[in-house]
Amino acid sequence: MKAKMGNRAALLILVLVLCYGISKAMAVSFAEEEDFDREKEEREERERRKEREQRRSEREEGEEETDDWFLLHDSKSVMRTEAGEMRVTKSLGGKIWDRPLHIGFITMEPQTLFIPQYLDSSLMIFIRRGEAKIGLIYKDELGERRLKTGDLYRIPAGSAFYLVNTAEGQRLHIICSIDPSESLGIGTFQSFFIGGGKYPTSVLAGFERETLSNAFNVSFSEVQDILSRQKEGPIVFVPESHSPSVWTKFLQMKERDRLQHLKKLVDFHEPRDDEEEEEEEQQQQITWSWRKLLNSVLGKEPSKRGDKRTRRTPDSYNLYNRHPDFRNNYGWSVALDESDYTPLKHSGISVFLVNLTAGSMMAPHVNPTATEYGIVLSGSGTIQIVYPNGTSAMNAKISEGDVFWVPKYFPFCQIASRTGPLEFFGFTTSARRNRPQFLVGASSILRTMLGPELAAAFGVSEEKLQSFVYAQEEAVILPSPKAAPPNEKMKRMKTGEKEKEKEKERMFEEVPKVIKSFGTEMIMGFD
Repeated sequence: MKAKMGNRAALLILVLVLCYGISKAMAVSFAEEEDFDREKEEREERERRKEREQRRSEREEGEEETDDWFLLHDSKSVMRTEAGEMRVTKSLGGKIWDRPLHIGFITMEPQTLFIPQYLDSSLMIFIRRGEAKIGLIYKDELGERRLKTGDLYRIPAGSAFYLVNTAEGQRLHIICSIDPSESLGIGTFQSFFIGGGKYPTSVLAGFERETLSNAFNVSFSEVQDILSRQKEGPIVFVPESHSPSVWTKFLQMKERDRLQHLKKLVDFHEPRDDEEEEEEEQQQQITWSWRKLLNSVLGKEPSKRGDKRTRRTPDSYNLYNRHPDFRNNYGWSVALDESDYTPLKHSGISVFLVNLTAGSMMAPHVNPTATEYGIVLSGSGTIQIVYPNGTSAMNAKISEGDVFWVPKYFPFCQIASRTGPLEFFGFTTSARRNRPQFLVGASSILRTMLGPELAAAFGVSEEKLQSFVYAQEEAVILPSPKAAPPNEKMKRMKTGEKEKEKEKERMFEEVPKVIKSFGTEMIMGFD
C-alpha cells in the first residue's frame, strides 16, 4: 500500500515538473517570439535607413548631380529610452519657407507612457499604427480620449498632456507636425516635464526645496523623495516591474478618481473681455494648467467635482473613415481643412492623405497658398519639383520613411513605382482649402485657359494645342507608363520584344503541325 502511494506521489511530482517545464517553455517561446518580432522591425528600420543613405550617396557620386534639397534626410533623436523614442526631422531656414514645420516620429513599446509635460510648440499628431490614450488639461479639467490608427488630434503649445500605448503587444507609431511659431527659439522645441526626477528633471526641481515644502504643505524630505525617484527617462514602462509606482497607480485609477485627483494649487486666470471668452468658447481651445496634473502626480487631496470630460474634450478625426475627396482607377486622395476639423483652424494647417496605385502619378500641380510637407507611409516612387525658371529642381526617388517638402508656387508631381502602390501623408501650412492648380489632365488650368492667347504663347495653332491638351482624359491622378526608371524600362522593353519574337517563332513552328492535323481529320472525316 505504501509502495503504491509512493509511486502515485512520484508520478504526481513528475507530472507537475513536466507541466512546469512546458509552461516555462511556452513562456520562453512567447518571449522569444516577441523579441524576434521586435528585432525584425528594428532590422527592417535599419535597412530602410541604409537604403536611403545609399540612394543619397549614389546621387552624390553620380555623373548627373541632382539637388535633393527638398528631401529632409536627417532626423535627430531628441528622446530615447528602452520604452520608446522620439525623432525629429527639422525644417531648413530661409525666406523660401512661408512657415517652417518640423516633423516628429514617436515610437512607443507596449505598456508605456510618455510622461506628463507641456511644449513650447503645438503638435498635430497622427496615429500611424496602434492605439493610444491621450490625457490633457482642457478647460481646467483632465480630459482623456482614446485614439486609433488614422486618428488626428491637436495638442496646443503650453497644454499639459501625456500619452499611453494601450494596444496589447503592439508598438505605437505616431507622426506629428511641430509648429515652432510660438516657440522660445531655443533648439527645435522645448519640453517642460511636469513629472520627473534624476532623468528627466521636473520643472519643479528648479525651485528651492523650502519653497516647494511650503507650497505643497509637506515636509522637506517628502519633496526630496518625490523629486529624486524618476530616472527611467521621458518614455517609461508602466507595469510595476519596470516603472515607478507613482505612474502605475495614477494610470490604474478609474477615470473619475483621476479627475477627482485634480485640484488647483493656485487659482490664476488672466483677465479677458467678453469677446475673448466668447471666441474661446466657440473655438473650444484647450487651456493649459499643469498645476492640476502636478497635483495628481504628487498626491494632494482631491476636491470632488463633476465629470465634464466627455462633453468638453475636442473630438479626434479619423482620416481612414473619411470618404475620399477624389477617387478613380489610379488612386484616391483625402484633404482635411478647418471646415472639416475645427482644431486645424487653431493650428493653421491642413492635412492630406494620398494613395497612388502602382505606376500612377499625381498630376503636375501647384499649391498657390501653402507649403507642403509629405511623409511616405508605404511603397516607393519618385517626386519631381520644378524651379520658377522652368528647370528641374529635384527628381528623386522616395520610399517609406522619407520626408519631403515643396514650397508654395513650385510645380511638382509624385509618381508611384511600378512595383506597388505609393501612400503618403502630410501637412500644408494653411488651414483654408488649398485648391491646388493642376497643370495637366482633364481638370487642368490649360483646358480652362484654352484659346488663341494660350496657343500664341506656345507658338502653335489653337487646333494643335487643343488636340494636345485634350489627349489626357483622366484628372488629378493619372496613369503613368513612365513611372519606372529609364534603365528598367529599356530592360523590360527589350525583354518584351524578345518574348514577342520567341512567341512568333513558336507560332510559326506550330502552324504546319496544326494544318497537318486538320488535314488528317478532314481526310478521315470524308472517308
